[in-house]
Amino acid sequence: MKIRNWTYFLLLGIVLNACVTSKPVVEQAVKAEPEISETKLSEEQEKEFEYLFIEGVKQKKLGKQQNAVSLFSRCLEIDPNSAAAMYELAGMHYANKDLTSASLLLEKAIQINSENKWYKLMYAQILQQRKQYVEAASIFKQLSDLDPDNLEYLYSLAVMYSMGEQYAEAIDAYERLEKKTGLSEQISVAKQQVYVSWGKPEKAFEEIHQLIESDPNEPQYYGLLAELYQSQGDQENALKNYKKILEIDPNNGFVHFSLASYYIENGDKKVAFDHIKKAFASEELDADAKIQYYMMQTADKENAEWTDDQINELLEILHETHPDDNRLYTIFAEHLLSQQKLEEARDYLRKYLETDQSNYIIWQQMLFISNDLLDFESLYTDTKSAIELFPNQPVLYALHAVACIQLDKNQEAIDILTEGEPYLLDNQQMKIQYELYKAEANYKIGKVQEAFKAFDEVVKLDPENYMAMNNYAYYLSIRGENLDKAERMSGRVVQQNPDNPTYLDTYAWVLFKRKDYQLALFYIESAINKGGQDNPVLIEHHGDILFMLGKKEEALKEWKQAQSLGSESTVLDQKILESRFIEEKEGL
Repeated sequence: MKIRNWTYFLLLGIVLNACVTSKPVVEQAVKAEPEISETKLSEEQEKEFEYLFIEGVKQKKLGKQQNAVSLFSRCLEIDPNSAAAMYELAGMHYANKDLTSASLLLEKAIQINSENKWYKLMYAQILQQRKQYVEAASIFKQLSDLDPDNLEYLYSLAVMYSMGEQYAEAIDAYERLEKKTGLSEQISVAKQQVYVSWGKPEKAFEEIHQLIESDPNEPQYYGLLAELYQSQGDQENALKNYKKILEIDPNNGFVHFSLASYYIENGDKKVAFDHIKKAFASEELDADAKIQYYMMQTADKENAEWTDDQINELLEILHETHPDDNRLYTIFAEHLLSQQKLEEARDYLRKYLETDQSNYIIWQQMLFISNDLLDFESLYTDTKSAIELFPNQPVLYALHAVACIQLDKNQEAIDILTEGEPYLLDNQQMKIQYELYKAEANYKIGKVQEAFKAFDEVVKLDPENYMAMNNYAYYLSIRGENLDKAERMSGRVVQQNPDNPTYLDTYAWVLFKRKDYQLALFYIESAINKGGQDNPVLIEHHGDILFMLGKKEEALKEWKQAQSLGSESTVLDQKILESRFIEEKEGL
């Protein structure tokens, strides 16, 4: 038995749109009978009009809307009473969401040619979108009166009456339709919804009971009845009909979703979750329905019905039931990311890519996770593979460069950035990143001028790139070059980021190199107090500044503390051994 959701979603707007646009409007306009017009055209004007109209249709089909608008407007200059030209212009205004202009043109076109159904259909569609449902119903009544055998018109009439809260008229239209088609599930459900909106639930029950009598073994009808009872506060009969579905179709997965909602509404979340698990374990219920339920539950974590552990349990059931659906890997990954379980999330994304390497978004997400994890070996290997698959994605070259710089493959970083540059196009932010990474890589391989040139370019393109200015200032300071420029940049960075210990340390070191030891002490102690207390570089700098201020014992204490924190300084051991400041050589 086919499993269906008994909550019948009657998509009125979509149904109506399908009715309205059931034939190509441009083609119909061209084939329409000539309008009765009081405008007397000369033979030359008629030929020009015909040429412009046909050319306008061609331009419209080619997607050259502006050209088409100009041509049809010229048609109206020749014949101000051309309903066909008005209709074509209205269609283009409608496509551009200019409902007012389209509506005015169609009103006039209908006045000129009141028999043309295509004018009225588009006008009704516009009235619907403007939520003028009663006016739209009036148009469909005209169309239905002119063509009584067209059931689409009658159905659309009923829909518009219903949306316009003209309930008696809607029921009348549905019943006339029912006489022509016989008993119909779609019409009965629509009537039920009208009766509920009208405040006549007893009539709504009659409609559903009529459906059940027509097919007592259709579970969907009992689902409709159960939901109707539940909406009326009759929990006992709601539960009775949900259970009736399981009697008819024990493997029906949808009923477990409905029963879960029933028990949640009645405060029994334990039983509700048992039904959700049964729904997820149902082999007759497709993965789409289960994934949709999961997405609804996790879209708003604050108001979710289930805990993270329960969601994990549902995902495990989902995976057991649909082991070959690779979408589940991305769902697992997103769930783990929401819990900050980055490594586990990345594992699932990697599993997805084992089944489908063509999804760029998954690649990018996995690479960003590796970057966040500081797993540069994986980032290096995976970006290589990704670039082969997606060679026109500039972010991949940038991520590979990051991995290269961290792994001391600096020339490779420069080479890969150069390779990626043609794909930057007008991506200004990515260009800034490229220049920044080139600056770092060039500096590390001793190409100092190239590095500083790249830093200058970053600052020029992005005057608020504080990380670039900080690094630039620091490199200048440790080389003892252009200290005025270094102080200006570093001072600006600290002014905008007064609580960043790394930036404060840079400024302190620039001041140290300028021999302003007292002010340097203030900023290095600020850096330590704002989170730098376990950073061996900052602690060693603190000792250096103290030494220059004549506080040798305190300096030695700080140097020993930096040593215990795992400092990689090449001169720290010698400082401690000789109890004196020794400047670390740049070596570039």
